[in-house]
Formats: sequence, C-alpha cells, structure tokens
Amino acid sequence: QVQLVESGGGLVQAGGSLRLSCAASGRTFSSYPMGWFRQAPGKEREFVAAISWSGGTTYYSDSVKGRFTISRDNAKNTVSLEMNSLKPEDTAVYYCAADRGVRAPWDVIVRGEEYDYWGQGTQVTVSS
Repeated sequence: QVQLVESGGGLVQAGGSLRLSCAASGRTFSSYPMGWFRQAPGKEREFVAAISWSGGTTYYSDSVKGRFTISRDNAKNTVSLEMNSLKPEDTAVYYCAADRGVRAPWDVIVRGEEYDYWGQGTQVTVSS
C-alpha cells in the first residue's frame, strides 16, 4: 500500500508561482510512474502532468505546457509540480497519483484510470 500526501497549495495572484509536493510512503516509490491531476468545481478531473519512474520522461497537458514542471526525487520519495505564470483557470484541487504497474523506464501515464493510488488533494486558488 502506498500513501500519497500533497502539500504546497494556497492562494496566489495571477502571474504568480506555487510549488506543489507529493510525499509518498512505501519502498517501491522509485518504480512508480507518477502524475498530477486537477479538478475544478463542476468540472471533471483532468490530467496535468506525468513523469516516468526513472524521471527521464515527462509529459504535460497543452494547457500547462511551458508553465508547469514536474520532477521527482526517488531518494526522498517525492514528486513535485512547479507552477509558474499561474492563471485563474488553474484554480482547482490538485491531486498526485501513483501507478504500481510494471512499466518501462520511459513510460508516462496520462489516463487517470490507470493510476492505483491517489492523494487527498491540495487546493490551488489563483485570483485575477
């Protein structure tokens, strides 16, 4: 069993930055592809970013590409999401997720249905 705990959310003005972190328990974190998703009120959950277990491959949704950066530190069992040039439409609850499947070092997972573990979420609010 893996537990994921997000932190770093908050209120920020448009154009500002936030860094989200996700701390994972468990000895096999380094073998899990990880992802970030978000859900705004009244909207479906959407993919934000993903990183392979090796950290060598990343993938972003078009809406955040060039503004957000996903990274991981397997020694510390953490995955982070650096968010810059934030916009009001980035307001949502952000979730990190882990996939326990056997994956190639370059595999990234973009479908939420493929993830096995989810954190409780952290609120990000961007004011205009």
